[in-house]
Amino acid sequence: HLLVEISPSVRISDLVRTLKSVSSGKIRQEFSQQIRHYLWGKRFWTRSYCVISVGDGAPTQVIEKYIQKQKRPTNN
Repeated sequence: HLLVEISPSVRISDLVRTLKSVSSGKIRQEFSQQIRHYLWGKRFWTRSYCVISVGDGAPTQVIEKYIQKQKRPTNN
């Protein structure tokens, strides 16, 4: 989960593509051996994503609290 504030002129698809690209590169660089069996072929991320927007005046503290309460992934 990420809570970001961006300009309305920024395309969300461009933001997501950049976040996925940069994070994938950094994770691969540091943990290449550990993540190998988790990949989809050579892909680190799937092509899908979910974006939920919140307009002006929305209680960001409530959203932050929701994100903080999400369960962490388990190692199965």
